[in-house]
Amino acid sequence: MYAVICSGGKQYKVSEGDRLRVAKMAADAGAAVDFAEILAVHNGEDLVLGTPLVPSAKVTGRVIQHGRGRKIVVFRFKKRKGFHRKIGHRQDFTEIRIETIALG
Repeated sequence: MYAVICSGGKQYKVSEGDRLRVAKMAADAGAAVDFAEILAVHNGEDLVLGTPLVPSAKVTGRVIQHGRGRKIVVFRFKKRKGFHRKIGHRQDFTEIRIETIALG
């Protein structure tokens, strides 16, 4: 069984027991999280697609930890002008373990 959920403007295909990193959420470590935007659910034989959401589906997870991702280096350079700028960015994330996927 798997579901396609939307969190933080991105879509994720998840199954029970999966661990995924989403954009930082306002929830404490160990707290339960319900996903409201469920786009599709496949239960082994049927694929239920939402228009745009599946109203009877429910996906719950538990927050494992919060953290920051690897540094991404952004380097800007203009040839023959002596201009170069190097900056970095680390994105905050929340790691979640999917516990249950239920379809109505």
